[in-house]
Amino acid sequence: MTTATINQPAMAPSALAAALAARSRALQLKAAALTLPLLLFLLFTLLVPIGALLVRAVQNPEVVNALPRTAQVLDSWDGRALPQPAAFAALATDLGSLADSADAGAVSRRLNRDAPGARSLVMATFRALPLGTDLSPDEVQRKMLALDPRWGELPYWHAIANNSSRWTPNYLLAAVDLRRGANGAVEAMPPDERVFGRILARTFGISAVVTLICLLLAYPLAWWLSTLSARRANVLMILVLVPFWTSILVRVAAWVVLLQREGLVNKALLSLNLVGEPLALLFNRTGVVIAMVHILLPFMILPLYSVMKSVPPTYLRAAVSLGSSPIAAFFRIYVPQTLPGVGAGGLLVFILSIGYYVTPALLGGAGDQMLSYYIAQYTNVDVNWGMACALGALLLAATLVLYAVYRRMAKTELSLG
Repeated sequence: MTTATINQPAMAPSALAAALAARSRALQLKAAALTLPLLLFLLFTLLVPIGALLVRAVQNPEVVNALPRTAQVLDSWDGRALPQPAAFAALATDLGSLADSADAGAVSRRLNRDAPGARSLVMATFRALPLGTDLSPDEVQRKMLALDPRWGELPYWHAIANNSSRWTPNYLLAAVDLRRGANGAVEAMPPDERVFGRILARTFGISAVVTLICLLLAYPLAWWLSTLSARRANVLMILVLVPFWTSILVRVAAWVVLLQREGLVNKALLSLNLVGEPLALLFNRTGVVIAMVHILLPFMILPLYSVMKSVPPTYLRAAVSLGSSPIAAFFRIYVPQTLPGVGAGGLLVFILSIGYYVTPALLGGAGDQMLSYYIAQYTNVDVNWGMACALGALLLAATLVLYAVYRRMAKTELSLG
């Protein structure tokens, strides 16, 4: 060490603190720069689509854009009797102001969802316009009623009034089998129109069965893998991960071949005299559950294996040496330590299950379709984006609730432990 180094004055505490703060800021900026691409990717591929989905679930622009004068007149309508002649005149003016039949078709389709028959009514009236010049509201009302007496029925006017706002809860209410009545109050749908409650219960029921079967199959397999040497466990883990490298459509097609009446499964059961005739394993709930368990089983094995690998085997040996039976030691010592893996794997499999579409659509029957099937139906066939987004928001809410329950249970277990 030189004399200059020895005689160099020590840095003042304030200068040292400033230098450390500047260094910390530089590291933080560097970390932010490194994570910025990932944050932008998540923003534009996850958060923005979710936000658009939630907005579209409550957006209702068709009627208010096409019939602004009618919406304004019906704003003060009590809904108990036919609206005043001014409403008929405003409707005729709004329909006559539409640029072409495409605009009339959009508003008629929207009204037809709430009042069946509104599409033909609106389109027939649109094609009959203009009704005349310099007509009073009373004359317009008489001409519209003469053109189609259905304009004298309240449900069609209720449909226009209920959709006269740019934002509406109607889609979200319909997703949980509710609706707005004639006076605007929320009420339950008639029993013969309540469909989404059953569909949601079916979705959760199938997902729960798949999750339970995956847990029963994955737990002993993950435990066995955790007891093997690292080399043998890695080789067998490759076999567990093989399904990840195969397309879901390919695996579903393979199950169609295996489960059909003349498939390998039925032939094997018949050759072993376990059944007297081929079993119905395809296009029903059985085929859906079998294929979903096969596809989702690795998602249960991996969390369980990672947790079980961290449990010291000496715990079981110590319990047995202290007088406990091996089975009691396993359930009282080993299983509680693997509950985080059970919770993580169960949550992952259940959340993936409730969003399944391809497997139930190809292997299930009409009574085995889950909520995602109807989201695709509203998107691709009915072109009802509001209802599709409302059902998607329902699935998102169910996922967030499940995750919140899991976090709460995990914190409770941690505090008790």
